Amino acid sequence: MEPAPSNVWVLAPDGKHFVQREISFPPALFKIFDEILVNAADNYRKDPSMNVLDVTIDVEKGCVSVYNNGKGIPVVVHKDYGIYVPELIFGHLLTGSNYNDNEKKVTGGRNGYGAKLANIFSRRFVVEAADSQAQRKFRMEWTNNMSEHGPAEISEHLSRDHTRITFYPDFQRFRMIGLDDDTTALLKKRVFDMAGVMGRSVKVLLNGQQLPVRDFSEYVDMYLDDDEPVKIVDRDSTTANW
Repeated sequence: MEPAPSNVWVLAPDGKHFVQREISFPPALFKIFDEILVNAADNYRKDPSMNVLDVTIDVEKGCVSVYNNGKGIPVVVHKDYGIYVPELIFGHLLTGSNYNDNEKKVTGGRNGYGAKLANIFSRRFVVEAADSQAQRKFRMEWTNNMSEHGPAEISEHLSRDHTRITFYPDFQRFRMIGLDDDTTALLKKRVFDMAGVMGRSVKVLLNGQQLPVRDFSEYVDMYLDDDEPVKIVDRDSTTANW
């Protein structure tokens, strides 16, 4: 929970390459950010029509927002629990769907915690889920570490599906006063990781700007020193780049 020193790769101040250096950050804060981000990226595996992953890291407001336009969460009332499905997923523990340890996985997460931990460790947590099939949009806001929430706000929605999660970490629990430079550099680098593996069909944005990484090869280039000759071989190709 507390900031601890670690030697890791982070985004350089110029935003054009990665640097390895020692920074101090709370691993738990990085983990809850990663839960939200990986959930959004995983949606591409479920819905190849997804073409936007949009992340905002607002240092001034102390919040993070993650949006994707893949197949959304059904905005319907759960037949057993009597509440809307997005509320069940994000506001009630042990309600996930990724439990089978014998199943080969290409997505992250397990056991129904995931994004709910981001809710638990946030002062404020907002879910917006749009369902084109039900033609509804759901919005709900939790506060005080998931202990309180407002009513489910349901409105008409006639465009494509999307999901947006916005959370304000409870910095006091992480022994922080806000998003410092070290933690922000690490979170931004993680968004570049997603751009490296998503491929050209998904536009990855960070703070309103599309990232200059369109495939894994361009992602790898961000680790390399321009003055150092390195051979990069694509395992699916007989060609090599120097």
